[in-house]
Formats: sequence, C-alpha cells, structure tokens
Amino acid sequence: MEAVSGVQRGLLPARMPSVGGALRYAESVLLASGQRQARRNAWAAVCENRRHAAERELDAGAAPGLRRRS
Repeated sequence: MEAVSGVQRGLLPARMPSVGGALRYAESVLLASGQRQARRNAWAAVCENRRHAAERELDAGAAPGLRRRS
C-alpha cells in the first residue's frame, strides 16, 4: 500500500495564501457552516458598534456643551 499525503487526497490545500486564509481554512474544517456564519455576523456587529462609538466620540467632541454627564 502506498502512502498518500493529505494534499494528494484533497484534504489540505496545496498552499496557504496568507495567515487569514489559513485561519479561514481551519475555521471551515473545525466549525459547521452555521457556526461560521454566526461568528462572522457577531464580528460584523462588533465592528459596527465600534464605528458607532467612534462617531459618538467625534460628535461629543464637536459639541462639548451638549454631552451628557454620567
């Protein structure tokens, strides 16, 4: 019986293009598609919240008299 590598069997890509590509590949192997989508949606929400927070900081700096006190 001849030994066959993972690349020859089609289990592994021949070359990983980047760290991001390697992480996406690992994610696709380890997680079901629903979990992958949920993680991407969660990260998109985090990025959106950060963008809104940055906009609020800019708005607060432009009108310091209108800022709420905590």
